[in-house]
Amino acid sequence: MELRDYIRILHRNWVLILVLTILGGAGGFAYAASQTPQYQSTTRLYVSVQADSANAATGDLVQGTTFARQIVASYVDVVTSALVLQPVIDDLDLDTSVGALASRVTAEAPLNTVNVNITVTSTDAQQSAVLADAIAASLVDAVQTTLEPPVNDGAASPVRLTVVQPAVEPSAPFSPRIPVIVVVAALFGLVVAVLIAILRNALDTRVRTLHDLEQLTDAPLLGGIAFDPEATKRPLIVQEDPRSPRSESFRALRTNLQFLNVEGGPKLFVVTSAGPGEGKSTTTANLAIALAETGARVALLDGDLRLPRIADYMGIEGGVGLTDVLIGRVEVADVLQKWGRGQLFVLPSGPVPPNPAELLGSVAMTQLLATLTEHFDYVLIDAPPLLLVTDAAVLSKVTRGAIMVAASGKAKKQEFEGALRTLQTAGGKLVGVIMTMLPTRGPDSYGYGAYTYGGDGATTSSASGSASTRAKGGAKKRRQKRSKVAAKS
Repeated sequence: MELRDYIRILHRNWVLILVLTILGGAGGFAYAASQTPQYQSTTRLYVSVQADSANAATGDLVQGTTFARQIVASYVDVVTSALVLQPVIDDLDLDTSVGALASRVTAEAPLNTVNVNITVTSTDAQQSAVLADAIAASLVDAVQTTLEPPVNDGAASPVRLTVVQPAVEPSAPFSPRIPVIVVVAALFGLVVAVLIAILRNALDTRVRTLHDLEQLTDAPLLGGIAFDPEATKRPLIVQEDPRSPRSESFRALRTNLQFLNVEGGPKLFVVTSAGPGEGKSTTTANLAIALAETGARVALLDGDLRLPRIADYMGIEGGVGLTDVLIGRVEVADVLQKWGRGQLFVLPSGPVPPNPAELLGSVAMTQLLATLTEHFDYVLIDAPPLLLVTDAAVLSKVTRGAIMVAASGKAKKQEFEGALRTLQTAGGKLVGVIMTMLPTRGPDSYGYGAYTYGGDGATTSSASGSASTRAKGGAKKRRQKRSKVAAKS
């Protein structure tokens, strides 16, 4: 994965990341607020060794300082012993044991110093200061009277402990540190959210972006079509709204398709998908209209003999069509229906036969396609999904190749790969891939640019409406004519 992939994952799951981060911070605050405040006070003592006389030599002073540094570590261990803490408990009349009090006391000697720091933690601020001073005083007494007693009667102890910093009553609790806990908990929530986002992405088997398709196949990516919630109401967007960005995407698809034929050969393609509902029929119809806009002669065949849609989308009569031609009932010239003002001719599916795959793989189908390629610049066949039936795989063998349509967020990677294997097993060739239903917002969005060919929205709507009216009027006349042909047949 590249950096942009991780950024896309974070963008796609930003709501989850934000929610878990906030919940983590809120949980940390709740935990910190439920804890009992703890206060700390510290007393500092200075350890020194007294010389035998006031006129001691410098060497004696150095030796005394060295001895103090060595012995100060022992005094740190003595602070939490019963020798020091029991007198404190007795003097202050504390209802606790030596072990319990020792758990609240810490002592340390900074490196290369003769200082002893005694810190006491308590739930009461004043008590922490009182205990720290009392323990320091008890340590001084224990050292000078018990641990390091005077050598001679009436003399002073050779080791002196002096309180250089008495304990001060703290004004704020030492623990809990609410800001620190909140920040740490929020960071924990953030890390968990990021891990969940990465795990979701790793377990997500759907094809969502053009980049996903590029990783699944080496076939050229012909284009991407954005998701349109109104697609079911106006499937022929190139005809209904020719100036829309979505219509322009079909024209870009048309241009890329033209480059597939740079080596010559018949411009005969079958359009299919891995599963149903991925927009292959609307893509085929709009692509045919876009090709016809260039002045090319285009034949659009509804090769989906199981669930035909082209006739409904194009607004033509579909009672007589491809099935009748293949069984020899009618001639292809009699059932090809001219659509629109260009050179677009549509051959509907006709009646649904009991053996679609056999008809599509018949010699009659091969001869029909050979005839159409002689008279048309482009021949597009809308075929059923590859994973459901073998019709598209059969057609791919007698055409230039198959164009696969994959819907963003709907097509699954394993299904797409399974469709490719089906195509390869049948001896067909994948010539290109089209991605449909791409989101227009979010991390996986596919932008077209907000531009038109000129004019305002009212002009565009008016032009689209008049074109649609003409197309519907022509379709009505053609339906009447084809009904008569069907009746005679």
